[in-house]
Amino acid sequence: MPLLEVNNLKKIYTTRFGGQQCQALSQVNFSVEEGEYVAIMGASGSGKTTLLNILASLDKPTAGEVRLDGTVLSKISDSKISAFRRENLGFVFQDFNLLDTFSVKDNILLPLVLSRKQYKEMEERVMPLAKRLQIDSLLDKFPYEISGGQKQRTAVARALITNPKLILADEPTGALDSKAAQNLLQIFDQINESGQTILMVTHSTQAASHAKRVLFIKDGEVYNQLYRGNQTQEEMFRKIVSTLTVLADGGVDIG
Repeated sequence: MPLLEVNNLKKIYTTRFGGQQCQALSQVNFSVEEGEYVAIMGASGSGKTTLLNILASLDKPTAGEVRLDGTVLSKISDSKISAFRRENLGFVFQDFNLLDTFSVKDNILLPLVLSRKQYKEMEERVMPLAKRLQIDSLLDKFPYEISGGQKQRTAVARALITNPKLILADEPTGALDSKAAQNLLQIFDQINESGQTILMVTHSTQAASHAKRVLFIKDGEVYNQLYRGNQTQEEMFRKIVSTLTVLADGGVDIG
């Protein structure tokens, strides 16, 4: 059974003024196996953000369902959804979403504090993770004292600290310079190779070329997908560029 199943997903918004309906997603279907690394690409307004919000259980679909490890997200009660999200999902955002009044260490530990884990367990988890992400010397610093790349590695550590079933990354390289972005993508490669499942929404062809599979969203539907297979990262990069060109031209990719 796939780790994540998206079945006939539809989302219709009603505008606040005028009551007009806007269909953001239409019959979206795909699944993600445990240990996969999947990127989602598409033009602005294609439905990527709406899809990610539904996968993150931050929004509910108009029709269809999302299952994570067999659990239908829309059927989880409001009183339990925060705990479910915290225990099963890790989040990495473009703008880091770190708390400036918390140290790097406290930012990383926040999900465990909210889950009321024992202090001993928190201490046992944080140091190996910080060393792995090369931020162990920064634990006592505050977000405003460290670089963008270090902030994003802190955010990755916070996402991983709960041993989530799925990492959801929203434009994770968007606020980074090219060197920090490349470092972050190498970290994603490493954590995926260790067995972590990753689903990343990105505009970056470079970022998407690190994934094992790329889904392309157009007009609220999955339009096409690419599997990396035995291709090199450079070959995957070129295939993604070609597919994005076809999408932009409105043609049909038969390759």
